[in-house]
Amino acid sequence: MEDSAQAQGAAYRGRRAGSLGDACGFSFYPSKNLGALGDAGAVTTHDGQLAQIVRALRNYGSRVKYENIYRGINSRLDELQAAVLRVKLKHLDAENERRRHIADYYLAKITNPELVLPSALTRESHVWHLFVVRTKRRAEFQRHLSECGIDTIIHYPIAPHRQQAYREWNEQIYPLTDEMHRTVLSLPVDITMTGDELARVVDACNSF
Repeated sequence: MEDSAQAQGAAYRGRRAGSLGDACGFSFYPSKNLGALGDAGAVTTHDGQLAQIVRALRNYGSRVKYENIYRGINSRLDELQAAVLRVKLKHLDAENERRRHIADYYLAKITNPELVLPSALTRESHVWHLFVVRTKRRAEFQRHLSECGIDTIIHYPIAPHRQQAYREWNEQIYPLTDEMHRTVLSLPVDITMTGDELARVVDACNSF
């Protein structure tokens, strides 16, 4: 199973995300690299039988109206969102290349040893939906960036095994997971950012 919610357009050994596993889930939430105007998503698969099952699951578990063969949900992609995505898909590669340019700039220019920068196996393997740095002084760092006029966000502040929804796991110990959730911070990475704006981000990071 693939999770490509943040990997639209990425590739591994020449194969695009969404074609590597038996099935793959995509998110088209508006802020994604390929985003709709509202909630949207898709599943891709080469397995015809699995495709039929997924089609039924998204439609109340039904293939024939009023006949429910699975305990499904209502999760159909409406025509408006599909039309928007069809137009935006043509621009995905170019916009991902812009994101790679931004990431390359950050990786080359941010030199503060307090920050742990992300990395990619190959250029094509990452589409930089987010640019996530890590620091043990996250609260101070976020406050410093805010004072410099730079918005940031924490993806995600609470580890899955600490969530109330998984309270049976709350007492489990996963030190690497906990450390990441204590230290991660996402810097701005938007295709509309200007060179001056990118330089301001870098200067703020290096002056911390």
